[in-house]
Amino acid sequence: MNKGNVLLRGEQVTKVFGYGKQKTVAVDQVDFTFHEGEIISIVGESGSGKTTLAKMMMGLLKETSGQIEYRGKPRTLRRHKDRKNYWKDIQAIFQDPFSSFNQFYKVEKLLQDCLKLQGVTLSKAEENERMKEACSFVNLKFEELYNKYPFELSGGQMQRLMIARIFMLHPKLLIADEPTSMVDACSRSTILDMLLKLRDENKMTIIFITHDVGLAYYVSDTLYIMEQGKVVERGPAEEVILHPQHDYTRQLISDVPKIHEVWDLS
Repeated sequence: MNKGNVLLRGEQVTKVFGYGKQKTVAVDQVDFTFHEGEIISIVGESGSGKTTLAKMMMGLLKETSGQIEYRGKPRTLRRHKDRKNYWKDIQAIFQDPFSSFNQFYKVEKLLQDCLKLQGVTLSKAEENERMKEACSFVNLKFEELYNKYPFELSGGQMQRLMIARIFMLHPKLLIADEPTSMVDACSRSTILDMLLKLRDENKMTIIFITHDVGLAYYVSDTLYIMEQGKVVERGPAEEVILHPQHDYTRQLISDVPKIHEVWDLS
């Protein structure tokens, strides 16, 4: 893969919760470098610190120490204007799609609000065309969904609707936190393929947070393996899977039945 410019970089990023004897180091001096148009998976078991790290990347949590740079400059989120500009470029998909949408809004309004966030003014016909295009991108039919509420849709449809929203917003960076954990196997495969499509067609940088190293290999260019708040191994996905250097990485791989046969790594 030909890597683009560095989009997001972290140096010695640390997050500590609590004080004194009640102190918990959730993320411990983590370095990372993510390039434009790259899919990076951060892999680890529950409690490894991967979601806390993702929240710091999004600017939802403030790092205790260390520094995060965006496009080569130290990221500053003190002012409302700074946060607003940063969040225009960064979007997220979470485990539970139903908590990400207002349950009292129909699909049409949920997608219309995305256009408002972009600050674009369109005619009704142009607006409908943009929403149809976004739904088509995720293999949904806008005509069948526009008048429905989120609770009338399946989990798989809701996750795809979230990706449709991402398609409309065109962020530079997408953080996908366990987006396949609440859907069936068929929907899981579809969502992973759509993440690849976003990368390939929209040149989007995607950070995929997961506990499943098999899924991470399928979708990723680069793997970061986290254990107890630290990155214990990182590198090109195939290199990490074929030649793991850390015992924890080997354990994660061994927990995936016949990973070499499933992903044809022979």
